[in-house]
Amino acid sequence: MSEKPSTTLPATVEKIIKPFAPGEPEKAQISVEGADHLYREIRIENTLINENGEEVRLKQGAEVEVTVEAPPEATIPTGPSPKERQG
Repeated sequence: MSEKPSTTLPATVEKIIKPFAPGEPEKAQISVEGADHLYREIRIENTLINENGEEVRLKQGAEVEVTVEAPPEATIPTGPSPKERQG
């Protein structure tokens, strides 16, 4: 089984956004380094699961990583294949 192609970028939790309405989840606004200026921030629900299966939250200012991965069939080569480079 092949591994999914991926990239990981450093990021920082800029702020924690309290819910506007009861029952809504808290959000973490994350600034992704290396992203285009207008698309740098993403917001996600501020709920993660630790290695013990417990819910945890991100803290403002935390250094994090954002990983994007895709199944192999959702990608295309960017240059010649290794076979083409050899011969």
